[in-house]
Amino acid sequence: MTTSSPGTPASADKRRRAAMALSVTVIVITLGLALRIYGRGLGLPPFIVKYGGSLLWATMVYALLVALLPRLSWRLLGLLALAVAVLVEASRLIHAPWLDGFRLTLTGALLLGRIFSLWNIVAYAAGILLGVGIDRATTAFAQARQSPS
Repeated sequence: MTTSSPGTPASADKRRRAAMALSVTVIVITLGLALRIYGRGLGLPPFIVKYGGSLLWATMVYALLVALLPRLSWRLLGLLALAVAVLVEASRLIHAPWLDGFRLTLTGALLLGRIFSLWNIVAYAAGILLGVGIDRATTAFAQARQSPS
């Protein structure tokens, strides 16, 4: 983790990384919603719709963490994203009337899911790896554009 004053190049890099992560978040949310809404209608197998949505959800979690904490390394952000994903999945084992009621709403189903599944954790891990790959690629691209040729 580096410390830098607001006007330094390192600070600009972190702001650029956070802005890119927000853009990725919007794209991933759009793709995830499209997959869940139109996936079956397009003839995609239910497996792809369900676990593709889980993969994209975890990619979104990683991207949001990058946007909020751009100074942290991709390794630490990946571990944090995995911890969030596992905690959300484990929360499905908790049943309180208000929580189960929220899970029955569209927002609750999209954010928290409804049924515990170890396979979701596998999909989350893949989604976080996708997020790490996007983060590292966009960071490398931005750095390459700034270095003198």
